Amino acid sequence: MLTIRRAEDRGHAEHGWLESWHTFAFADYFHPAHLGFGPLRVINEDFVQPGQGFGTHPHRDMEILTWVLDGALEHKDSMGSGSVIRPGEMQYMSAGTGVTHSEFNASKKELVHLLQIWILPKVAGAAPRYGQKSFAAAMTQGGLVTVASSDGEAGSIAIRQDARVLVGRAEEDRGHLHELAPGRRAWIHVARGKLAVNDTALKAGDGLAVEGERELSIQVAKGGELLLFDLP
Repeated sequence: MLTIRRAEDRGHAEHGWLESWHTFAFADYFHPAHLGFGPLRVINEDFVQPGQGFGTHPHRDMEILTWVLDGALEHKDSMGSGSVIRPGEMQYMSAGTGVTHSEFNASKKELVHLLQIWILPKVAGAAPRYGQKSFAAAMTQGGLVTVASSDGEAGSIAIRQDARVLVGRAEEDRGHLHELAPGRRAWIHVARGKLAVNDTALKAGDGLAVEGERELSIQVAKGGELLLFDLP
């Protein structure tokens, strides 16, 4: 079964320095039918104005992934990690027993466009940890690239949940086939462009819940980009 979550139906917040679209309930946006999907709890599409950002704030017991689409995001946290995240790089912060961090647009001139993803951990109360890795080179090959997984498969970032996160970017029209093991489900988020999953057409900002399917035929139009979450 495929269920579409249209871009325009997401929660929306406009704060001047920040425009944010919420796939699932977040902050002041609440919808009882959209509280998450399995362990996938948050997909926020954020547009942060130059020089602006999120001041120091806490997190606990959450696997947090940040994927930058355009621009650059500067990160600092209480673990001593500090970095700038750019397109093609996946950033990971496991909040565990508690961590504080800040995120700011690294540019004084350009907008930063990013996706922030929260996944519930399999085990609570673990020690906080941080990771960041570039997958830009692997993505030029045109396939679906595993950027996060429970065991760090294929050089991906290891996260504390039985989940795989795959990213695909099409520099030309591209087809992918993804198989789901029995009992698994998936969520697909269209980061940009257009694509079709089992002949279901999707556009930028759309999400697709996949349940009870064994095989996904994904056709991505030139310029399209997607994130696929393979979930328990």
